[in-house]
Amino acid sequence: MIIEFKGVIFYWRGPAPFLFVAVPEEPSREIKSISASVTYGWGVIPVYVRIGKTEWKTSLFPKDGRYLVPIRKSVQKSENLEVDDNVTIRLEFGL
Repeated sequence: MIIEFKGVIFYWRGPAPFLFVAVPEEPSREIKSISASVTYGWGVIPVYVRIGKTEWKTSLFPKDGRYLVPIRKSVQKSENLEVDDNVTIRLEFGL
């Protein structure tokens, strides 16, 4: 399954400070529908992410009925990303 959406980058000081993008509600429902077959525990879901020309493997985190996409420092640097930037994200599942 592949999902593409636009979102705004935000800072969340959770267990580890990071920049994230929240997956919108409708795509989050689609992800939830396949979560049992793709999660490897704690509700986190492995996924390939693409922003611009940069692709990496990470895990989505469930939060308040939606999912969060963590944006690594290396991606922030390579794509020149900052808090409040609006980005297009492509998620690919079935790793």
